[in-house]
Amino acid sequence: MSRVRVFLTARQVAGRAGWRGTDALFRGAVGGLGLVGVGVVLHRVDLVVIGVPLLLATVAALAVPVGGVPVPRIAPLPRSVEAGDGARAVITVDAGPGVEFVAIRLPTPGNASLGPVQLLPGGARTVRAAVRWNAWGEGVDLRPDHLAAGRDALLISGPVVGVETRRTVLPPVVPLGPGPLPPRVSGLVGAHRSRRAGDGVELRAVRPFHPGDRLRRIDWRVTLRAGAATGDPLAVPHVREQHAEVDADLVLVLDSLADVTAELADWSTSAPGVQVRPGGSLDTAVRAAASLAAGYLRQGDRVGLIDLGHPQLSLPPGIGLRQLTRLRHQLVACSRASGRASRPVLLPRQIPPGAVVVFLSPFLDDATATAATTAARHHLVIAVDTLPTPLVADPDTPWGEVVRQILTAEHHARRTALRANGVAVVTTPEAVPAILRRVRP
Repeated sequence: MSRVRVFLTARQVAGRAGWRGTDALFRGAVGGLGLVGVGVVLHRVDLVVIGVPLLLATVAALAVPVGGVPVPRIAPLPRSVEAGDGARAVITVDAGPGVEFVAIRLPTPGNASLGPVQLLPGGARTVRAAVRWNAWGEGVDLRPDHLAAGRDALLISGPVVGVETRRTVLPPVVPLGPGPLPPRVSGLVGAHRSRRAGDGVELRAVRPFHPGDRLRRIDWRVTLRAGAATGDPLAVPHVREQHAEVDADLVLVLDSLADVTAELADWSTSAPGVQVRPGGSLDTAVRAAASLAAGYLRQGDRVGLIDLGHPQLSLPPGIGLRQLTRLRHQLVACSRASGRASRPVLLPRQIPPGAVVVFLSPFLDDATATAATTAARHHLVIAVDTLPTPLVADPDTPWGEVVRQILTAEHHARRTALRANGVAVVTTPEAVPAILRRVRP
């Protein structure tokens, strides 16, 4: 009876700590007691000899306390990383003395349902796993699913779905040669020459002195030469006049209403396990926006972002490396909310006066093309067509080729309408600087 009480007490303590018995525990306890009981009743020594070791082994395994349930913990990693970066994740496991082994599975973003299983002995404390972030976006980074087993696997805890860790992988930046932007007077300093005179470094003209000019602007060499010609060295002072340096604005308009690939059969379905289709229209648009922003911010321009589907996610123009970081984070937020709006929204107050507007869209509907042509009435607008080409018809329907031809014709008509309304249409972000050099005032 004392052994039975030890067995019941140990099982109750383990149950309160989060452990549960397995079939091996049931077979060991019931089978051992049953064989001993039957052997005593039937006077069968062989049954007793088989049942006693089985019962003793079960009680001995339960005599070692298992303590609390071991919970794997992941060492902190950066909250935001670059696409293509890698790191080594360190998972710490604090198992009690009664734990015989711990099994840890690490599903990753590229393999969300299954992952490599690490089988650790109960005395192990850490496990290391290599992690690489190949695709940009935000989502589940690591999730240590785990299962722990006591002595002889009589008690187990789990399987337990681990705590998810989320991370933001910033869109990659491809070096682009930025082109000139038309300046506008919006700040004290900038990277572009203005038509008006002011403080700057580029010479505009040398002219006679006027009331109100600063004395430090007098060009004494020109003044002396002019005076030598007239016979009075200081009769006509001359001053150097510079072009004022001002800010130029670039506004990137992201079309997050649709995310499509070249395969028409995939347009009505969502890609499993990812927020953005690799190589799709939205992926192309986000990569182009990040590269354009990096190029123009590097030369001192102001860059902003507008989401056609969600105006609240827009980012006002700013300068510097901090603006680039904010813009890349905002691009991830826009992609996370993609496809949830029915029509584009572009408010006039979102675009600063005199700014250059770059539309990044596949132009699959007339409303988006209308928004671009409306903005072209007051701004220089460049459209970057992100629709993957050539489109591939759906082979599972007899109307697949007809649908492809209709979509291609409508898309061509929208591009023609954009050009007719003064919108330059290009297919790659590398062509944007060439357009700006051609239309620079």
